[in-house]
Amino acid sequence: MDEMHNLGFLLAAACRKFGPATAIEAAESTLTYQELLEKANAVESALKKHGCQHDEPVHVAVSNHPSDLAGFLGIWLAGAVAVPIHRMSPAEVVVSIRKKTMARLAVDVASGAETNGNPVIQVGEMPPQAREELANAALIIFTSGSTGTPKGVVVSHNAFSGKLRAIDAMVHFRRGQRTLQLLNITFSFGIWVSLLTLMGGGTIVLPEKFVPALLLEQLSNERIHRVGVVPTMLRAMLAVLAQGNGACTGFIPSCPALRQILTGGEQLSEQLATQVANLFPETDLVNIYGLTETSTCDFFQFPADRQANLHSLGLPSSRVRYRVVDEVGQESAPGAVGELQISSPFLMNGYLDEPALTDAAFAGGWFKTGDLAALDAEGQVRLMGRSKELISRGGNKVTPMEVERAIKQFDAVNDCMVVGAPDAILGERIHVLIVPNSGCVIEPDALRAFLLTRLDRFKLPDYIYVGEALPVGRTGKADRSALRNLITGGSLVPLASRS
Repeated sequence: MDEMHNLGFLLAAACRKFGPATAIEAAESTLTYQELLEKANAVESALKKHGCQHDEPVHVAVSNHPSDLAGFLGIWLAGAVAVPIHRMSPAEVVVSIRKKTMARLAVDVASGAETNGNPVIQVGEMPPQAREELANAALIIFTSGSTGTPKGVVVSHNAFSGKLRAIDAMVHFRRGQRTLQLLNITFSFGIWVSLLTLMGGGTIVLPEKFVPALLLEQLSNERIHRVGVVPTMLRAMLAVLAQGNGACTGFIPSCPALRQILTGGEQLSEQLATQVANLFPETDLVNIYGLTETSTCDFFQFPADRQANLHSLGLPSSRVRYRVVDEVGQESAPGAVGELQISSPFLMNGYLDEPALTDAAFAGGWFKTGDLAALDAEGQVRLMGRSKELISRGGNKVTPMEVERAIKQFDAVNDCMVVGAPDAILGERIHVLIVPNSGCVIEPDALRAFLLTRLDRFKLPDYIYVGEALPVGRTGKADRSALRNLITGGSLVPLASRS
């Protein structure tokens, strides 16, 4: 294997280069780069004592503890494949993942003291047989499984390290910079933000947990250069400001060090982008689009991109090609809605032990994202929603994102989420949950009259609900499946139904 494309080699080299500097800072402890490497070497040694084989999947327990990244590094130095699992995952989830990976070894550096200092636990008897898709694999990342059984996405060292270089060429992680790490490192967004911070010689700052008021306080009072968030976190932060609670009363951010707010994982609405940009005028809000299967970060929307083309995904990252195709795989004309497909050297090896599912995810060398998109006259990509989220109402196809964009232009609306739910007559009806602006009341008739100036009548919501927040899944992202379940289960009562 080419060492320059191996994540373990690259991260260990950074640890040797920046030795005494602080790598990870948390409330309870800090780790220098040298200490991080020492912990990783202990993991590597323990794995080898267990006879860990090359490309063998090894579970690593994480919960954004300072020692967690030593687990990743130790696994990579041993030549194995890291399978991140959150420490708070239900036992059934852990068992399900273990059945899929057939892992016999698990790493938990933070709990080493409870196991006589041994960071490696044997959870199975025999190593699994070699699998073709695990050749040169760095990670198996399990998707959230909001629409079914979680899938194990296998990403190689070559793919992920290559995408890291492409990302760094766009956002420029540098020595001495401090990254506030709020993202879960069981998922690719949190992993790449952490790795690029360390490979660049920066410091990861770990809060105990995400608290909106604490985020505002840290950004204002600590030297933070970069923070990665999902839009749900930004909405929670703005809600705290709007309420004017406690320490945030009269908060006016002064964050001279803050260079970038990186956001992704779910769609960033135009209203939310404007609110955050106004709150932090000296900071670049960078909206990122990508998937675990593509090693993340395929498009970057910088402030200048947003000003030039508000609805565009922005610039593709290096070596990423894209196209929009219709139902028969032909490239769509400008303006026509189709599926966004991506080709690059950074695509996944496949889904673990699911060759049929892997084959179905590709069209030749193109990965089928499942996202609906349209190209404008300039070839810029405009996202229109998920193909699985497409609502079929009386034979008419409706994309939730189009309806959401229109609703968010209504003055009383802070945020919203649109889903389809089964209906005996029309097949599906359109449901929307609205989070109003502080002090505002949603009048259904006024909202529908407003929407009639922006949408075809068949795209208007059939049912309107009001809530304090959008439901989120275990990744912290707004979750359509959770909303659909609340509606079909009768947990929400609509303001009014459409006549």
